[in-house]
Amino acid sequence: MGGTQAIRGGKDGRGGLGNVLSGLAVAIGFALFLGGFVWGAFVYRPYTVPTDSMMPTVRPGDRVLAQRIDGGEVRRGDVVIFTDSMWSDLPMVKRVVGIGGDTVKCCGAGGELTVNGTPLDEPYADTTGPETGLAMPPGQAPSPGTPFEVTVPEGNLFLLGDRRAASLDSRAHLQEAGQGTVPRSAVSARVDALAWPSVTMLDRPATYADLPGGTSRPGPLRLQLAAVVAGAALVVLGAAYGPLVRALGRGRKQERAGVR
Repeated sequence: MGGTQAIRGGKDGRGGLGNVLSGLAVAIGFALFLGGFVWGAFVYRPYTVPTDSMMPTVRPGDRVLAQRIDGGEVRRGDVVIFTDSMWSDLPMVKRVVGIGGDTVKCCGAGGELTVNGTPLDEPYADTTGPETGLAMPPGQAPSPGTPFEVTVPEGNLFLLGDRRAASLDSRAHLQEAGQGTVPRSAVSARVDALAWPSVTMLDRPATYADLPGGTSRPGPLRLQLAAVVAGAALVVLGAAYGPLVRALGRGRKQERAGVR
């Protein structure tokens, strides 16, 4: 009888079904925790944004997490990382406004950008800045509101910074081959979230949702974070089981001793 109780309850919280389950929880939790990090490292790549051309969405010095993707997965409204030798030898971050076949124009009747005649509602963009003429000095960003009209070649992208008065983007390369557009193959990643100094997911702009192709789907970052958090919780709970049972056992013994 006494031996059976020892097997069921475990001595001082050791052994028994509860301890087996706690060990299983630790093992599963560790697998989830480590797996979430490994999965994240495989799918995402961190970048530090050096300039203010994507303000207010991304500020200088911000760390972002960008999902590794093929250029063919890019949709309008995506904030992408790309490298194009005509622009710079370094990776750059801009927002996709037009894709192959689109006609991007500035400006509509209300002063907004239009894509295939549809005005864009861009709450993410900073369009303030001095109004100037068409001619811009070399290396200077065109002023918001500077007129242009571009039909994007198939397989290319038209890219703008969110801070229009401070961004050297497709508008600054209109006189080059492709009218400032960039091949899809130049894209290496799509920004999904800010990682530092705050943790914030980037929303897909609703203004592009009704255009053909719609917007892209968020990557698996939320699921990866959930796996890491759940794994950590299971490890802590499983590891705490033994000490908790022992503490409760000692408390009961002291209570019994007090009753005697």
